[in-house]
Amino acid sequence: MKVNVILGLQWGDEGKGKIVDVLSPEYKLIARFQGGPNAGHTLEFNGIKHVLHNIPSGVFRENTLNLIGNGVVLDPVIFKKEIEKIENMGINITKNLYISRKAHLILPSHRLLDAASEKVKGKSKIGSTLKGIGPTYMDKTGRNGLRIGDIEKNLQDKYQVLREKHKSLMQIYDYDYDIRNEEIEWFESIETLKRFTFVDSEYLVNQYINDGKPILAEGAQGSLLDIDFGTYPYVTSSNTICAGVCTGLGIAPSLIGEVLGVFKAYCTRVGSGPFPTELTNDTGEAIRNKGHEFGSTTGRPRRCGWIDLVALKYSIMLNGVTQLVMTKADVLDSFDTIKVATAYKMGSETIHHFPFEIDAGIEPVYIEMKGWKCDISGKRQKEELPSEFIHYIHFLETELNIPVTYISVGPDREQIIKMR
Repeated sequence: MKVNVILGLQWGDEGKGKIVDVLSPEYKLIARFQGGPNAGHTLEFNGIKHVLHNIPSGVFRENTLNLIGNGVVLDPVIFKKEIEKIENMGINITKNLYISRKAHLILPSHRLLDAASEKVKGKSKIGSTLKGIGPTYMDKTGRNGLRIGDIEKNLQDKYQVLREKHKSLMQIYDYDYDIRNEEIEWFESIETLKRFTFVDSEYLVNQYINDGKPILAEGAQGSLLDIDFGTYPYVTSSNTICAGVCTGLGIAPSLIGEVLGVFKAYCTRVGSGPFPTELTNDTGEAIRNKGHEFGSTTGRPRRCGWIDLVALKYSIMLNGVTQLVMTKADVLDSFDTIKVATAYKMGSETIHHFPFEIDAGIEPVYIEMKGWKCDISGKRQKEELPSEFIHYIHFLETELNIPVTYISVGPDREQIIKMR
C-alpha cells in the first residue's frame, strides 16, 4: 500500500481542505505533513462552515484517524481554540487525532519575532501571516526548537532557554513587547495538548503502510510558496511540494502513490509577491466577490487573476502529479469569455518555463475561450455540464497532459463532480 498525496498547485487557498474531507472516507489515516496555523482549510457541510488551521481535514469523519506529522509546526493556543470549537459540536476529537512527538512548537516569542522582522523590512516585507511560522522553522533548522515530545519531559527548563535566546534577538530588532499574558495562555494551552496521544509518527505511518491501510497525506499552502521552488523570498518556510511528504512524515520516496494536485479555475494570491496574471481591474474584483476571496486565516482580500498554465505546468512537474482537481469552477459562471495564460513574454522573447525571477517586465500571453454562461453549482454529473465548460476542461487536460478527475462547483462537500 502506498501513500496518496493531496496538495495545492498555486499560491495556496486552492480548496484542499474540502477535497480531503470529500475523499477521507476512502482512507484510514489523514496526515498533515508540513506548515502550521498559517494554513486555513475550509470545509462546509450541513450548512456550517469550518476553518481548520493545525488539524487535518479528515477530523469530521468518525472512522478516520488524523495525524499532525513531524513536519508541522504547532501553536498550542490556536490548537486549543480549534479543539474547543470542534468539541462544542459534540465531537470526541481525542480519539481520532494523534500528534507526532517530533512536531515543533510555536512559542509566543516566535510570533513577536515574526512581527518584528516584518516591521524592519518595511516596504519589502513578504506578507507574513505573523503566526510565528518562519521563526519556528528557523529554530528547528538551527537545532534550538521545542518539540511536542518535550512536553513529556523538562518543558519549562527548555522553554526558558529558548525564550532567553529570543529576548536577545528582540533587543537587536529594538522591538517593544510584553508577553506575560501570552505566556500564561500558552502554558494553559499545553494542558489541552496533553489530552492527546503523542506518537512516534514515522513508525505509525509505516505500520499503516505495511498493514495495507490507505493513507492520504495532506499538504498546506501551495507549491508556488515552497521554500526552495516557490517565488522566493515571497514563500512560506517549509517544503509544500510532494517531496515534503517524505521528510514531513518519515516515509520513503518509493512509497508515494497517487498525487492529486488541486487548483482553482483561476488564480489567487494573498500578501506580497509576483503574480503574472493578476487582474487589478473590475474583472479581478468580480472574481474576488463571486469567489468570496478573502483569507480564511488572515481575512485579507486575495489578489485574483486568470489561470496560469506556465506556473501550473511547473508545479505539476515538481510534484509528479497524477490527477488534477479543479475547484471554484462555478465562480466563472457569468463570464462571456475566459482567458488562459499559456506563456510569458519577456521583452521580445516568449517563454514557456517558470523563470528564476518574475518581475514587472513579464507579461502573460493569453488565449481566450468562450464562457459557459450557466450556473453549474447545482450540477452533480459530468453529463449535466455545458459543452463550453467541458471544452475548457479538455483544453486544460491536453495542455497539462494530466486528467482532471474531480470538479468542485461550490463550497459544500456535496458540490463535487467525479469526472472519471
